[in-house]
Amino acid sequence: MLIFASSVVDWSALGKAAAAAMVSSIALALAFSLAVFGTTRWVECRRDGRAAVSGVFAVIGLIGAAICVAAVVGGIIVMSSK
Repeated sequence: MLIFASSVVDWSALGKAAAAAMVSSIALALAFSLAVFGTTRWVECRRDGRAAVSGVFAVIGLIGAAICVAAVVGGIIVMSSK
């Protein structure tokens, strides 16, 4: 069955697309986890009155959220350009 598919399927391009999808999905999951982590720690530290530490966690949460938004915007740009 693979012999017949090799004339139709570009296995190199399919492998590159699968690898890119895997890497980008892991990176996006890590960025979203960073956003959730930073936000929850920011709320906890703010509630406890630790202003300096809460500021650091707020920045971490914002960085994670910015990466997520950038990934969504980049995906929309790629999909609309093809």
